[in-house]
Amino acid sequence: MKKRVFIIGLGLIGGSLALAVKSTFPQASIRGYDVDDKAVKLANSLQIIDEAAVSLEEGVKDADFIILSAPVESSLSILDQLQSLDLKEGAIVTDVGSTKVSIVEKGSELESKNVTFIGGHPMAGSHKTGVEASRERLFENAFYILTPSNGTPDAKLIQLQNLLKGTKAKFMQLEAEEHDKFAGLISHLPHIIASSLVHQVEKAGEKDPLIQQLAAGGFRDITRIASASPTMWRDILMHNRSVLIDMLKEWKNRMEHVESLLENRDSEGIYAFFSDAKDARDRLPSKKKGAMLPFYDLFVDIPDHPGVISDVTALLAKQNISITNIRIIEAREGIMGVLRLSFRSESDLVHAKGLLEEHMYETYEAP
Repeated sequence: MKKRVFIIGLGLIGGSLALAVKSTFPQASIRGYDVDDKAVKLANSLQIIDEAAVSLEEGVKDADFIILSAPVESSLSILDQLQSLDLKEGAIVTDVGSTKVSIVEKGSELESKNVTFIGGHPMAGSHKTGVEASRERLFENAFYILTPSNGTPDAKLIQLQNLLKGTKAKFMQLEAEEHDKFAGLISHLPHIIASSLVHQVEKAGEKDPLIQQLAAGGFRDITRIASASPTMWRDILMHNRSVLIDMLKEWKNRMEHVESLLENRDSEGIYAFFSDAKDARDRLPSKKKGAMLPFYDLFVDIPDHPGVISDVTALLAKQNISITNIRIIEAREGIMGVLRLSFRSESDLVHAKGLLEEHMYETYEAP
């Protein structure tokens, strides 16, 4: 039987989910809706969706699956609207939000309409945005968290996973509270810290502009997550407020500990602080997609010679290896420079590394 899928929100995530579903179920009918008419028209012209819906009411008609691919605050509003619409009995509704407690609570209200809501969070993304950046393999090997309610039938959970199996993601089931706690620690808190560091450097740069120039190097790299959507992160913090308040208190205590080590000139304690952190980080899985997008970076030593950068990019282009970002880290007259090439997947990185080394380039990966 032909399945009808309605995707609300045609950005990077919504578009990529549509492509992933199509890859497994080419006969599925995918209808899309977005408040931005341009996104709908683009998704249609790119054949990411089969049909555009002019309203939620039209879109949900006869839909077997409804995917809310919108920020948490918008998804909550959409769930309220779904309450008054004619949903197909037995339909499954899911979302892609970065926080789950409030969404799951609101979604459970649909049970009165004989509809099943299952919270979802695909932990993958890209530096690119918009439906035009959609790609079928965006979620490959990423964790895809599902947060069903206690009363969710196993059959419905299996149906949703079957629909999404084209993502090639690793499905994991968590309680909504667990998800928000874990995501808060490994994703939400780091974004707060990165943004705070940017604020501190910006403030210092008002007195000494040289700081801004120096920050264009490594500092810019370690804080790049601070460039994410302010609207999205406002919603995330507001909906994970209680979790983050406790985590920020713990973080302040940790910083006060470091401050104490410095005040007491405790060199052994400072060494232990960094040594323990290094050991813990080295034990983390490498190049796995988690709550934050991994960076597949390859560093290439290049001689001070005209045309060398175009030579590197041409070699990769001939093999259809896509570079998502390229940056000259160091290039001074008379010495070797360093290129940092960023790729969209580990397989692209490995392919590029082998190809460049065949052409006598010295390459290395970040530890």
